[in-house]
Amino acid sequence: MPYVKIQITRDGVSKEQKRKLIQGVTQLLVDILNKDPASTHIVIEEIETDNWGIGGEQVTERRKRPKQS
Repeated sequence: MPYVKIQITRDGVSKEQKRKLIQGVTQLLVDILNKDPASTHIVIEEIETDNWGIGGEQVTERRKRPKQS
């Protein structure tokens, strides 16, 4: 019984995108590991950007800065 947990920031991921992600990851496990899709569990956890840090800084604050090229 495969269990895959995907953590993403909560910032506009649509229901359709999540559906495609679940289908794609499930199919990948079928194709690569020959797993039964009926017993494959995919969980998407959305995390507030205030609760996600990169390089000692909250993602919320990082995203306020202009993007560097």
